[in-house]
Amino acid sequence: MACPSQYLLELCRRAVRMVAEVRPEYDTEWAAMKAVAQKLGIGTTETLRKWVRQDQIDAGTRPGTTSQESAELKRLKKENAELKRANDILKAAASFFAAELDRPHTRS
Repeated sequence: MACPSQYLLELCRRAVRMVAEVRPEYDTEWAAMKAVAQKLGIGTTETLRKWVRQDQIDAGTRPGTTSQESAELKRLKKENAELKRANDILKAAASFFAAELDRPHTRS
């Protein structure tokens, strides 16, 4: 499960586990999340809700893009951007050298 850098990964996992454990004690899942968020000092209940949803996606119980797929997509986008930059540099170099070949040379 992905966790923002502001929070430790272990805190995220612990919070998600706690929500699952205390859920039967509350009328709604939101109430359980709110209680856990307050208990652990997590900024907003919405933050915890996102962690729980992502954990459900990663576990396969909810449709969506898993953390692993998101990380791979991010890596591929970065690699694609690097390759585009390299390609632009090579195009510029090729046109520069092509212009050098077309220029008449005078020998002294």
